[in-house]
Amino acid sequence: MKLGSGYEIHQIGPKLRAYRKEKELRLIDLSKAAGVSSAMLSKIENGRIIPTIPTLFQLINVLGVEPQDFFAEINQQGDFSGYLLVRQENYVPYVKEESAVGFHYQSIFEHTLDNNDFQISIVTLDPGNKRPLVSTAAYEFLYMIEGEVKFHLDDTVLNLRKGDSLFFDGRIKHAPFNQQKSPVQYLVIYFFVSDEEEV
Repeated sequence: MKLGSGYEIHQIGPKLRAYRKEKELRLIDLSKAAGVSSAMLSKIENGRIIPTIPTLFQLINVLGVEPQDFFAEINQQGDFSGYLLVRQENYVPYVKEESAVGFHYQSIFEHTLDNNDFQISIVTLDPGNKRPLVSTAAYEFLYMIEGEVKFHLDDTVLNLRKGDSLFFDGRIKHAPFNQQKSPVQYLVIYFFVSDEEEV
């Protein structure tokens, strides 16, 4: 789905989840009412995939939210003047998966360029972080800023250290694990792809 550069796409899933909880609906209730699988809805709410426009409008409709109100809440004001400075204090914290422990995400920047959506984030991992392996409808470029992680790509385990970088297809199930005694931090760029291949 291409919303254009005026919208913060990472807010779509959390905003849907907030409306669902406000309506006191379980994930399975909304998925059935909207005709979307619970697995797909979970990925949408957690920012793992970007919903198609028909799917998004169906979810908004079931939640009883006016489209103009929904999009106004995720609208990013301001025109691009040739450069963009983002102060550290303006990084936007967000949650990718509620079941994850020790994962801290901050969105630095996101944009649509030539109909391609991408997002740049900083991820901080606490020692002993936990999460199942997940897939993301995006290609990911990861750069290690500080520390060392064991990065799982299905059955492959890669040791990534400060200064290392990794590019991979996020549709491969993956997860980073910090087995050190201090926090680990890395930069990740998500290049989003269509969710049409997801089931």
